[in-house]
Amino acid sequence: MTATTALTAQNTQGVSDIHYVPAAFVSKQIDMCIDDIGADIVKIGMLASAETVDAVANALERHGRPTCVLDPVMVATSGSQLLPTPAITNLRQHLLPLATILTPNIPEAKLLLANAGIHCPDIESIADIVHMASLLQRLGPKHILVKGGHCPLDSELRPAHKPADKTFVIDVLCSGDEDDVIVFTSAFSDGGNTHGTGCSLASAIASNLALGCAMMLAVERACRYVERAIRTAVDLGGGNGPINHFHSLVVREDGVGSSLRMEVWRGR
Repeated sequence: MTATTALTAQNTQGVSDIHYVPAAFVSKQIDMCIDDIGADIVKIGMLASAETVDAVANALERHGRPTCVLDPVMVATSGSQLLPTPAITNLRQHLLPLATILTPNIPEAKLLLANAGIHCPDIESIADIVHMASLLQRLGPKHILVKGGHCPLDSELRPAHKPADKTFVIDVLCSGDEDDVIVFTSAFSDGGNTHGTGCSLASAIASNLALGCAMMLAVERACRYVERAIRTAVDLGGGNGPINHFHSLVVREDGVGSSLRMEVWRGR
């Protein structure tokens, strides 16, 4: 079930406008879904406004703090800012402490730390990304997954400064202190069709958690899913095209059968 928080006018090249759903109506959507159907896992993405952030935080409290995957959508793949600056403080103060796992990319991680008054040095190594995840964990989430797609690494696992040097991409999962860290490494893909990667990764993590996976396995499966979705994407539009969500979909008969008949109508 979905509670819509905003509608965007966008394509592969950017976001031209955002229509905000009133926060009170977002609350009603959440209550109607959970009161009737329930929710094993809650995945939070674009919230668009400070009022909506507060409404969602209050709803999580009202419904018993369910397991929550929080993707702090602040900056689109195209570079468009999707969360107003005043809302970042509300997100940090009210939602981060409720998150089971927070999944920022590196620009979003820097924004959250800066908003908290925490200095974060420039990324020069994997250790710096691990340190960034550790700093974010102080803000409340149980687990942190820092997505490294904005900082491709070279063959020496250092930030690549030339396009030709981009070799690897890493995601860092921190579940405690800096000694409890898993680094997921995959080959860099220069296809350019990465529209929606963050949303898809968070949704895949939530789906795996709902299936009963432990956090590390949920993240590993989600990373594999998104990597394949990027590699099998087709070119659409003139910018960052969408990933291929259906790369592993198999359509088969389910054995239930159907009563449907088809015939040409010839009158009586």
